[in-house]
This record gives sequence, C-alpha cells and structure tokens, in this order.
Amino acid sequence: AEVVTTSICDSSQSHSAIVYSKDNVAIHPTQYASERISGRLRLIKQDSALFLSWIPYKASSSISGISEKDRKLYTIKLVALSDVRSIRRHTPTLGWQYVIIVLSSGLAFPPLYFYNGGVREFCQTLKRYVLIKRSEDDANVFLMNDFQDPLQRSLSSLELPRAVSIAKGTPHNSVGSISSLHSSDMVNGISSAMTSGVSEYGGRQKHKVHDPARDISIQVLEKFSLVTKFARETTSQLFRESNGFNPYEKKQKNNYAPAATGSPKETQTISDLIPESSDPAEINKLPLIWGKQRQSPLCLEEWAAFIDTEGRIIDSESLKKRIFYGGVEHNLRKEVWKFLLGYHEYNSTYAERDYLASIKKSEYETIKSQWQNISAIQAKRFTKFKERKGLIEKDVVRTDRSISYYDGEDNPNVRLLHDILLTYSFYNFDLGYCQGMSDFLSPILFVMEDESESFWCFVALMERMGPNFNRDQNGMHAQLFALSKLVELLDYPLHNYFKQADCLNYFFCFRWILIQFKREFPYEKIMLLWEVLWTHYLSEHFHLYMCVAILKQYRRKIMDEQMDFDTLLKFINELSDHIDLDRTIREAEALCVLAGENGAASIPPGTPPSLPIDMGLSDD
Repeated sequence: AEVVTTSICDSSQSHSAIVYSKDNVAIHPTQYASERISGRLRLIKQDSALFLSWIPYKASSSISGISEKDRKLYTIKLVALSDVRSIRRHTPTLGWQYVIIVLSSGLAFPPLYFYNGGVREFCQTLKRYVLIKRSEDDANVFLMNDFQDPLQRSLSSLELPRAVSIAKGTPHNSVGSISSLHSSDMVNGISSAMTSGVSEYGGRQKHKVHDPARDISIQVLEKFSLVTKFARETTSQLFRESNGFNPYEKKQKNNYAPAATGSPKETQTISDLIPESSDPAEINKLPLIWGKQRQSPLCLEEWAAFIDTEGRIIDSESLKKRIFYGGVEHNLRKEVWKFLLGYHEYNSTYAERDYLASIKKSEYETIKSQWQNISAIQAKRFTKFKERKGLIEKDVVRTDRSISYYDGEDNPNVRLLHDILLTYSFYNFDLGYCQGMSDFLSPILFVMEDESESFWCFVALMERMGPNFNRDQNGMHAQLFALSKLVELLDYPLHNYFKQADCLNYFFCFRWILIQFKREFPYEKIMLLWEVLWTHYLSEHFHLYMCVAILKQYRRKIMDEQMDFDTLLKFINELSDHIDLDRTIREAEALCVLAGENGAASIPPGTPPSLPIDMGLSDD
C-alpha cells in the first residue's frame, strides 16, 4: 500500500503514515445488496500504534436511497488496533469477501465488504504491525495483540467457549478464544444464557422446569460481563465516534427526573418525562402527554365490523390501532395473527386465503419430506443436519413445559415443535436453527393448532426477527446500539450512569431484545405484548421503547445502589414476572411520542425488526 505522511489529529506532532488503503469497501445497513454504503478503509500507523478508519464517500457516490445522516451513523473515524480483540475473515466461494472486527468489549462493527478484493492484503498488512494469532478453533478468526499481557490472560481465563459447549451438552477441556462468541456458538450460547429463566425471588420460580444445562449456560453472559472491566471507554468510544452525528444534542443538557416506583394507579403522571428545570415556564412549554388508557381486547363483534362480505379488511390501520390499545381475545388470535404476521394480506378474500392455505400446506409437506427422507447412512455424512437436529431435540423438551399444551411425556405438541423447527432449518438453511427460536414458535403453535399454518406464520415472524440470530450478531448489536441512543435521548443521566459504570454495551438487555420479552411476562401476557409489537402502530421498534420504559421504572434503584454490570444483569434477570405490562406499554407509548422524529433518527436504518414482511406468500 502507498505510504503517505499525514496527521492523525491536529494537536499531534507525531509522524503517521497510511500503510493500507482500500476503496469500495462497503457496509450494508439493510438486507438488500443494492443498498450499501461504500467508503475507504485505511490502516494508519502512528509511532508504534496502528489505527483503523472507514470513511463513507460523499452522497454523490452513494445510493440515493440512503441519507447523509444514515451514512454518518456507520462512520468509523479512528479505532486503535489495541482495542480490537479479533478479526473474522469470510472468503466464500460465491459472493463478496468481508471481515468482521470485534472489539475487546464484545461489540462488533458491521461487516466490511471488499467489493474489489483486498482481504488478503488487509490481513498481511495487519501482520506486519500487530501481533496476530490464528484461532485454534476457527482458521478464519485472527486474535489480536500480545497474548502474554494481563488483559489477554484475563480474557482467556473467562473460558467462554467452554461455557457455551457445556450449555449445548458437549463439554470439552480446551479453552478457546473469545472471538468464537461471534460464531453460531455465541448466538446459541448467549441465547441459552439469556433465556435460562433464573430468578432470585426465593430461587428458581416454581412454574419453571429445572434444567441444569440452561442453568450453567447463564455463566456465558456472567463471565462475559467481566470483559468490560478490562476494556474501559472502548464501548463508549464506539458509540461516541459515529462521525459526530447526534440528532438530539440539544436535549442532552436536560436532567430527567426518576420514574415513580409506586403502583400503576399511583404512577399515572408525567413527572418522569419532564426535565428538571429551575424555570417553571420551560416545563409548561412541554406537551403533557401520557400513554392512553388500555382497552379491553378486540372482540368477535368488533372484528366482524372490520371485514367486508368477501373477507377483506376494510381499514387495516384502524384495526392495528385497536389491537395496539387492547390486544385480541384469545379465540380470535388464530385468525388475526395471520394478518399481523404478514401471512395473509389485509386485502385478501376468504377464497384467496383458503386457496393459499391449501397451496402452503402442500409446500410445507414438500420441505418437511426433505429431512424425513434422509437415511441413517446419509445422516452420518451430514454433519450440519445432525448438529441442528440434536440442538432442536434438546430445546423443544424444555420449552414452555409449564404450559399444559406442552406438558407431559411424549406430548405430540412437543413433537410438532420439533418437526416445524427442523423443517424451517431446511427452508432457511443459511440461518438454520439457534436457541431462542423455539421460544418464538411455541405461542404461535399454541394459537394456530395447525402444523402448516404455524410453520408459515413462524417463517413470517423470522423475516423480521431472523437477524437476531445471525452469526455476526449484527441484528442484536444494531438494536443494542439503538437502545443506547434512545436512553441517551430520553434519560441522559441514566445513560451517563451506564457510561461511568462501563455498561454502555447494554448487554443486560440482551434477553429482552433477543426473544421479545418472552421470559419476562406470563404466557398470556406475552401473547398480548407480541400483538402490540406486531402492529407497528407507533413504531416498528416499539420493543426498544419498552426497554427504555422498564429501565426508567427502576432507574433510581439502579443509580442509588450503584449497580455494576454483574449486579445489573442479575437484577434485570430477577425482574422476570415482576413487570407491570399495561403500565410499561403506556409508558413506552408516551416515550415514543415524546421522542418523536429524534427517536426515529436515533435508530439506524435496517435495525430489526424493520425488515419488510412481504414475502410473496400469497403470490402462488
């Protein structure tokens, strides 16, 4: 690479040089290949230190559909290679090469796609200036920096891959690298850890089924939290260095009052939404908003009024608004959920839906037969199939067994969970199966009570939620990043506390986001919450405002007790079944309205579950 003398910062008189520069390196903010942000990747050497930067091109060189604000969100100004834990290289036979850069904090930048090649030269340049070691577990993972210093020894002592392996029932003695957290093991391990259902309110909750494998998997995240103690400022630097884009900069000087901690009737106030100010006139200027009163569920008579004589939904937006404020009576969910999930189009007729059901049932049986017809001899040579099948078999027998629908030995509904999940792994072979997917399918099968319809509704849901389970964890990181921005916007003192406590990665909210609060509320309540979220009425990211609302409810306790990451993680897990759902929805609604356009601008484009739900299911 051409060596150019430059200055890393105006105040620095040190000699610096660009030792690697590559054009047309792109980031994909959405699932569409055409919607990419191209830029220039550089490695800059200053004295003995090496820095990485990725700067997007100006608007004239980008796709017109991507705004300037969106492009700036992804800018990587300068990152010291000493803050990088590992780099994963992907060189597929077909498709573009890309790398994923993982920081010591556990956060990862979006994949950098090399459209004109250059991954090998990039790695070779790194080797000249940084101590790199190829991972013993994965030849495509390169571990960075001095492996004999105290930090690296501490990271190695976390034994994260071993904890993941134990959670999956395959213990081994080798200690792998933390970089494997960004493989499918990381997704499966943390999914298992965050969905383990451990409670400290008198021990494990009685209605939960005791599972030693899931108990031990919580160690993955608990040990992972220790990383933050050795990576101070790394995460905050990642959030801070988004090229200075800050759509809510003026609001940061406000101090937001703590949320009330009384009963729901005692907390119907806007005190936690109004900044503390010495000038009453300033407070009076603020809109006095509060989440609207929750309504009774949508009943059969109301539902019938939304349907014309041929079966079309007359006013889909009014229907979604009605469901947002009250949910759906259980006997209607089988029909209504198909619309909310996108399996049925709102303008489809009875006849069209009947025809779709018959076509999709046949299509489902065809996909299912693909794995049913695999012989024992074939299975021995089909490692991926055996791995996924084994993981599904372990998961379904411990999914919602406290619910009578799945209770008991040799329960046929548990077998249906297994068959649908294994069929989905063949339908979407790239994504396959990860722990946490069974949590999404369970309520759908409970409501639909039909194997084929449950499968296609699950497919529709995974079109939105699938990025939560991607190997590179981009979906989860994007949502955690957006959550940090929303907390910074709506409760800056709390966000600042998290910054001081090295909690800016917001991993303590991982379980909430990964499976959409599935473990935080009783079964009936979670179906109501999902109906609210699926409407996308106020925001397609309403679940993030739910996170903010819960954090605000307990902000005073968190800050007064000066919780560190470990204490905060334990406290958050103990909130399971102790959160008032109606109150939280109302507060999230108020926060969403209060945030307005600034809130929407804080969420990067393509953040799940904003993916389109039109899958062409009715085009057959």
